[in-house]
Amino acid sequence: MASVANNLTLTLHKKNAENLNILPLKFFDQNKSGEILSSVTNDLDKITETLQTGFLKLLVAIGTIIGSLAVMYYYNITLTFVFIIFMIICTIITKIVSNKNLKYVASVGTLTGIVEEYYAERNIIKAYNNEPESIKRVHENTELNRKASQKADFITNSINPLIRLITRISQVAIVVIAGNAMLNSTMTVGIVQAFFQYVNQAGEPLTEASFMINTLQSALASAECTFELLDSEEEVPDSKNPVTLKKVKGKISFEHVSFGYTPSNILMKDISFTVKLGQKITIVGSTGARKTTLINLLMRFYEINSGKILIDGVSSKDMTRKGLRQNFGIVLQDTWIFGGTIAENIAYVKPDATREEIIDTVKAAKVDYFIRTMPQGYDTMLDNEGANLSAGQRQLLTIARVFLCNPPILILDKAISSVDTRTEKEISVAMQELMKNRTIFDIATPSFYNS
Repeated sequence: MASVANNLTLTLHKKNAENLNILPLKFFDQNKSGEILSSVTNDLDKITETLQTGFLKLLVAIGTIIGSLAVMYYYNITLTFVFIIFMIICTIITKIVSNKNLKYVASVGTLTGIVEEYYAERNIIKAYNNEPESIKRVHENTELNRKASQKADFITNSINPLIRLITRISQVAIVVIAGNAMLNSTMTVGIVQAFFQYVNQAGEPLTEASFMINTLQSALASAECTFELLDSEEEVPDSKNPVTLKKVKGKISFEHVSFGYTPSNILMKDISFTVKLGQKITIVGSTGARKTTLINLLMRFYEINSGKILIDGVSSKDMTRKGLRQNFGIVLQDTWIFGGTIAENIAYVKPDATREEIIDTVKAAKVDYFIRTMPQGYDTMLDNEGANLSAGQRQLLTIARVFLCNPPILILDKAISSVDTRTEKEISVAMQELMKNRTIFDIATPSFYNS
């Protein structure tokens, strides 16, 4: 059973990992990261724990009950039906109690979401002296979780004495009926004694089964969350006969493109423009003007409602997402650094890059100077999303990544907003070299770029 449970959990982990990579961005926009995290960790742990212990006991209890009923039926049909009536009563009570139990076992995901959110935004909380309020909210949700768990535990543990009481009542009823049968000489003492022995043998497994069914509600709630994640709407599949562009020149066209996060709320209507090879386009607009959304559509993070987006005359829908995105290099205002060395973070876009390639790229990007000041240089370990680096240093690493992947189309989203003026001047020279003969989309970046 342990093997079955762990293999099932491994399969679900793999399915979750695969599914999270093919879910559209709108799924992550609509769900808190903490709740998703709880679904792929806590919920699977609950399923494993229940399968390893409770499920096996439930199977043994059911097998014992069926075997006992078969022998009881052989000895006396009437008394067997009396016992079955009480079993039906126990089943109904178990169902009512388990339904109530199910309401109280799904509160952990909310608490995990709040804790994850506060951990990620701990600097903002401290900056505005909002620790008491955040602690209060965590305590409130912890208390709600405690109360829900307490009620679930009470209901789960109350089912045992309740079912055992009903079983004892069934035994009393059977003894009365059997005693009357013995007085009428329709049953012998030996048959009554044997029958009553099997009643006792079936009674305790019946109590055990009722208890385990309620215990399984926790696993059932976890399974529902897991399968809800697995059943989430996936990305539109890639074309069955995709077009592969070996050498992208960089001509991009939007033809009558319309888009909205929901069909009832269209944010872009009939957008058409063409970007020529090597042209630098600066996208400007007020906050909320959907500048970044335009880039998300270009990289097919979201599916357009109508129209076409063409790359060198080929519709992006006719290409695989991997084939499309490998032609783009992107530097965002929000950087992403993972746990690993500086060299590994830079080589993320090209895992097979040699150390010489990485060093040459970093020097070309004019960011080698700060890496050499780190304790172990390129082998310095970064942790906690690069917490041991400044915001500007993290952004410099993302710029070095783009230099390494050497893309035909470059997207800059406030690419050097976090670096100082002196560094900005040095990087601008390198960026001008990088931007030669490339199509550039520049979202509200500093004025040294040529429009």
